Amino acid sequence: MPATVPLLFGRSGEIARLDRLAAAAAAGRGGALVIRGEPGIGKTALLDALAQAAARHGLRVLRAAGTESESRLPYAAVHQLVHPLTDRIADLPPAHRDALRTALGLAEGEPDVYAVARALLELVTDVAADQPVALLLDDLHWLDRASLDVLGFVARRVSSEPVLAVGATRTVALDDPQRRAGLPDTELGRLGGADAAALLDSRAPRLPHPLRQRLLAEAAGNPLALVELPATLAALPTPLPLPDPVGSPGDPPAPLTGALPLNHRLEAAFAARAAGLGRRATALLLVLAADTTADLRRLLAAASETCGEETGLRDAQEAIDAGLIETAGASLRFRHPLMRSAVYQRAPVADRLDAHRALAGQLTAAPDRRLWHLAAAAIGTDEGLAADLARYADRARGRGATMSAVAALRRAGELTDSPRTARSLLLRAAELASEVGARHEVEQLLAGGDLTGLGPVETARLTNVTEVVRYGRYRDALHRVRELTGIAVAAHRAGRPELSMQLLWRAASRCFFQATGPETAEARAAIAALVDVAAPHPDDPQALAVLAYTVPEERGAEVLARLRHATADGPDARRFLGSAALVLGDFARSCDWTDVAVADARAQGRLGVLPRLLGGSNWGRLWLGRWDTAHAELTEAHALAQETGEAFYAVAAQTSLATIAAMRGDLARATALLDEVAASPLAGGMRYIQVAVAQARGLVHLFRGEAQQAYATLAGTFDPVDPSYHRYMRWWLVPDLLDAAVAAGRLDDARALIAGLDELAGRVRAPILLVAAEYAAVVTGPDGSGPDGGELGRWPLYRARVQLHLGRAARRRHRIQPARDLLRAARDTFDALGAGPWSEAAREQLRATGEQSRRRVSAAREQLSPQELQIAALAARGLTNREIAERLFLSHRTVGSHLYRIFPKLGITRRAQLAEVLDGTA
Repeated sequence: MPATVPLLFGRSGEIARLDRLAAAAAAGRGGALVIRGEPGIGKTALLDALAQAAARHGLRVLRAAGTESESRLPYAAVHQLVHPLTDRIADLPPAHRDALRTALGLAEGEPDVYAVARALLELVTDVAADQPVALLLDDLHWLDRASLDVLGFVARRVSSEPVLAVGATRTVALDDPQRRAGLPDTELGRLGGADAAALLDSRAPRLPHPLRQRLLAEAAGNPLALVELPATLAALPTPLPLPDPVGSPGDPPAPLTGALPLNHRLEAAFAARAAGLGRRATALLLVLAADTTADLRRLLAAASETCGEETGLRDAQEAIDAGLIETAGASLRFRHPLMRSAVYQRAPVADRLDAHRALAGQLTAAPDRRLWHLAAAAIGTDEGLAADLARYADRARGRGATMSAVAALRRAGELTDSPRTARSLLLRAAELASEVGARHEVEQLLAGGDLTGLGPVETARLTNVTEVVRYGRYRDALHRVRELTGIAVAAHRAGRPELSMQLLWRAASRCFFQATGPETAEARAAIAALVDVAAPHPDDPQALAVLAYTVPEERGAEVLARLRHATADGPDARRFLGSAALVLGDFARSCDWTDVAVADARAQGRLGVLPRLLGGSNWGRLWLGRWDTAHAELTEAHALAQETGEAFYAVAAQTSLATIAAMRGDLARATALLDEVAASPLAGGMRYIQVAVAQARGLVHLFRGEAQQAYATLAGTFDPVDPSYHRYMRWWLVPDLLDAAVAAGRLDDARALIAGLDELAGRVRAPILLVAAEYAAVVTGPDGSGPDGGELGRWPLYRARVQLHLGRAARRRHRIQPARDLLRAARDTFDALGAGPWSEAAREQLRATGEQSRRRVSAAREQLSPQELQIAALAARGLTNREIAERLFLSHRTVGSHLYRIFPKLGITRRAQLAEVLDGTA
């Protein structure tokens, strides 16, 4: 083992873990890890140790590090990582090759960040097929946002590849955007007493005992402090106070009174060490601190300009001898980020501005980097520079680097002399950040900007942003609906109907998700009235969605009729049409629209919108009995929501997964999922979540034989004061309510609750309402008879449940053969769906007629994970591995690995057999 590894005192457990990860990657089992910790805790040292371990296991090591000077340059860290692989880019499929070349500045174009991510995933996994790969990423907190998104995407998708991805970053708060990645992580703590003492003694073995004790106390287990403080004692601005020279080696150190925080003390120590350097070496350190990525030639030239004297290699050597910097290829680097921070922060402001101006002069061949140095060197306002930054923002957004665009707009707003322009730039930055779910950054923008004196259009733009980032802060949903409507009216009067429609859509969403009680009638009517005048045309998809969300009982029939003839021009139109059909209960049409929107989003790599789309389309599939597809895609939606920071849609997906688990009889899992949803603050006040939770809990109670609890839970959705009440969705639960009422002996109570169903279903003609009405006619009919066709005939789950009711009634009247026919049909449908509790109920009724049923045969879906089922289904449709990979955001090699495991699970040997084995899954 190399000599540097034993110097990592107290890190044997971490080193062993990293060695295991490297060995697993060498064996084809990839992984990822994020190492977190305070500055100086030894994160980079661990990465160095991992690099050695990876080399021993035969992995090719690729490294990149975030730098503050490149944190606003799109794909800067990706460029570092890919540079050694440039010759392999030409081997990629054209779409991936073009995306990666454009991101690296090797070709013109505007790649989406996830197009770049998929391209990098293909490149890395192709390289790893020849030799396993270790991706080591330091200082993640300084990575540009585009690179962070790309590398996080790759790291989450290498578990089936010979690829290990390990990053190091500073400790951040639990709600920091860095935590969004959802990758395994470990917190690197300070060294214990014995390890700290051993490290100090290895670096400064002859310290007097009192000084040794004081240093151990000051360092408090921080490895960097233990290594560097002994070397800086003489350079500190004030002597390090020592305890009285009394006592023995076993005495504790003197108490720390008035000591600076450790990082500040280290920075002071490093700054004091730098203060002893000559003028030219000091200038060189400052330009390096201003741009840690510049090559040595440019650094020396910029340093010469700032200090007015020719700066050369001897000056660089002076800083190296002081232990502040070291050589790094063709350039220099600080030995630790705190050293860079100390040099930059403690330099006079004028010197820092000079350094940035000099660097800008050296970077004429790199216009984007030059622009940022000019922005850093600017004092006061500069309209030309503000305009340049605004144009840069357009270019950055076109390359998928939205957060780089946000940073540019923010700085442009600081440089303009026009308050109106500054507000416009700030709002544009906030709009872009909200589009990618960067709530933390939006709040920073809003807190730091002047948003006084906004006109109606600017107010509407700001309100659109705050609805995204502060949705949960508005506790009075009805008040917020009225507020949104009023701002929409003002925007319409100001000649901006498109802004008005956006706000009406947000108000309508609150009407369906939150403000669902009878007291909302006036507010809902006001929204509908404004839509009729603000919409570009009566069949506008967004307008239809707003009407469906706000006035489904009053105008649902009208919207459904328009939906039958609607055409969609673009993914947003399809999304709105799918949403309108979904909330009205036309689930088949909703799935058709939304599935096309999902395909569009997959093709465009729009991961941010997929969780919402997948959640909506598969919510509809729950009612249609297409549970295999729903389970697989909801699982994907949950993972994507966590990955992209769309936490609410993760909760929504989890609610639907709980419902599937309940209907399939996995009551323990359903309960666990529902308990997690109930504990989430995102579910509070969201009535459509609460009514879905009530349905799932009611089914769990019913299948456990707790009929009274089941009825009480489901009946709560009809009580306006109950948190689960929803004026429209309550009707969807009528079949479940009636099943619970029959079991609990409370059918008369249920009849009273659903008294208005027939009239509503006849007026709106929504499929779910017609199904509920037909189901109620069977269960509440005087002789247990009723329709077994109509709308019910197209809904397998509800048709089978009606057959179960009719079969049970026929058996009680001793009509054995008709009972058996009905019960067999119900059993077979339940078996095909995997509806375990209902299957067993049908079998029990058949046994009561004297007929024994065969045991249910395990379906293919039960052998596969949700992702495996998705892959198998797509392969059965004839898609190639690369086409499947594109749809599911995987590498084609991962798809091949999954299929390799799928075939033996299903007992097949050829791809052509998949369709037959999977027949019946939906």
